[in-house]
Amino acid sequence: MNKIVAVMAGNVWKVLVQPGDKVEEGQDVIILESMKMEIPITAEVSGTVKEVKVNEGDFVNEEDVLIEIE
Repeated sequence: MNKIVAVMAGNVWKVLVQPGDKVEEGQDVIILESMKMEIPITAEVSGTVKEVKVNEGDFVNEEDVLIEIE
């Protein structure tokens, strides 16, 4: 199981994938908003989204798990 984590604290601005979606390494999966900047979070591995642990509008801290990929 691979986990995608937040690289910094911020708000989840947009969730780009849902459980069951296939993702490729380097694909944007979530957009965080922090200090009025949009920060794309990318998949580090290819696979299938098992679980999205956040919703749009949620606040996350650095290293919080956002998505699990199998």
